[in-house]
Amino acid sequence: MVITCRATASGVCSDFLFYYLDNPNSAFVKKRIWLWFLTGILAGAVLLLGFGKAVEATSTNDFCALCHVHPQATSSWKQGVHYATQSGYRVACTECHLPPKGEGYLIEKAKTGMRDLWSYWTKDSTEFDWEAASTLERASKHVYNSTCVKCHENLFPAKLTREGSEAHLYYKQMTDKGEDLHCISCHLNAGHYIKDYVHGSNTGFASAVSAPDTIYKTPAVVSSFEDFTEQIPGSGVTFRMIAVPGGSFAMGSPEDEPLRDADEAAREVKVDPFFIAEVEVTWNEYMEFYRQTASEGRSTDTEGSRLKMADVDAITGATPPYGKPDQNWGMGRRPAISMSWHAAETYCRWLSQVTGKNYRLPTEAEWEYACRAGTQTPYFFEGDPSKYDRKGIFGGKPDTSVINTFVIYRGNSPSKTQEPSAVKANPWGLKNMSGNVAEFCSDMYEGTDEHVIRGGSYRDGAAGVRSAARDYTRTAEWLKTDPQMPKSIWWYSDCFHVGFRVVISGSRQ
Repeated sequence: MVITCRATASGVCSDFLFYYLDNPNSAFVKKRIWLWFLTGILAGAVLLLGFGKAVEATSTNDFCALCHVHPQATSSWKQGVHYATQSGYRVACTECHLPPKGEGYLIEKAKTGMRDLWSYWTKDSTEFDWEAASTLERASKHVYNSTCVKCHENLFPAKLTREGSEAHLYYKQMTDKGEDLHCISCHLNAGHYIKDYVHGSNTGFASAVSAPDTIYKTPAVVSSFEDFTEQIPGSGVTFRMIAVPGGSFAMGSPEDEPLRDADEAAREVKVDPFFIAEVEVTWNEYMEFYRQTASEGRSTDTEGSRLKMADVDAITGATPPYGKPDQNWGMGRRPAISMSWHAAETYCRWLSQVTGKNYRLPTEAEWEYACRAGTQTPYFFEGDPSKYDRKGIFGGKPDTSVINTFVIYRGNSPSKTQEPSAVKANPWGLKNMSGNVAEFCSDMYEGTDEHVIRGGSYRDGAAGVRSAARDYTRTAEWLKTDPQMPKSIWWYSDCFHVGFRVVISGSRQ
């Protein structure tokens, strides 16, 4: 009998095999093939079982100690917090020094094993420098952050201290952005005890770098309706206030304005004279409020307390923030960010107390009037919003030289705030009315319990920084990562694009 063998793409003669399996006259061959098949399965199972047992046997602490014979490794581990835990679970060497199983565990185990064997054969354990190995630089190369997080999934347990919560929130925010942070940066002695080790911290918020040369004892005196420089008593901080004449203007945008939104209905509005800050409240200014009031009492109460505090003369200072509210972008002259509308409004009440003037947040009409500076175009400078944003693949790159001169927005920002010196002022001498950070207004946004914000920010496109563009606060959404219960009334953990500036009425201070 002639049997045709038609090979498969893999080179296996499948037709030949299936002929004998299906041919009732080939029982002997059929049995042998099945025997080989079952033997292969059994051998594979034995190999897998043996491999698993080998991996398990070489992952014990006793096995690790065969190579790591220097006594400090074992003794420091037994003195560490992971040896005698409250739960009774004893953390093994491989649980810190290898990644979690399924995340490259076997590959790293093989690499680590070969490295340790080479060190065991070629180095003298008595000369091992344990002190040098205990430094963060060395330790970070032998500890896998993923294993820490796998066990400690809850970064905000009930008994965590305030300082710990601050550090953990900062870790979460930064790692979510792709930053390479390590748990052992603060917990270096978690695996191996280190004598006199000081736990890492996230402190330093509001600490003064150096005392100012001049401490102002009295605020500025305003005797006429003209620009003046305010002096915050008890500090070396000043800021410029610009006198804005009153008048009428068309608030909102016409229906034919490019990229307008439906909530920008045009209407005629009259505005009385007022003073408005040249720039948004800077960190220099806000930190004086924090330093002078933080010791008077702290409150993390819920929304209901905001109304109760309204008639209280004494100012309750902000609680310490969780994480770093400046996002490591820098403080100084950059706009203060990350605070709530309540914190901004309380700052205005405090500033009124120390200066004797009625500082407040601007109304939405005052804000837009100041932003336009006598213009009725989409911006206080020339330009078409639809042409300032980047085009498609075949649209080319727009000419943004004009908008880049006056506005920090998505088209020219390195995804963070900038100092006021980065842009030119509008015709009335105000900087960053559009862009850099959006700004709180005193008005409520229609149909909501939220407040209006205006101006757009560094993360908005050309449409969002138009003079008529509007937005509103999102209190609950911005507080999602705040680990406090109840949530803070002072800080928005997820709000890095909103600040505020202050105004006073021109007729009465």
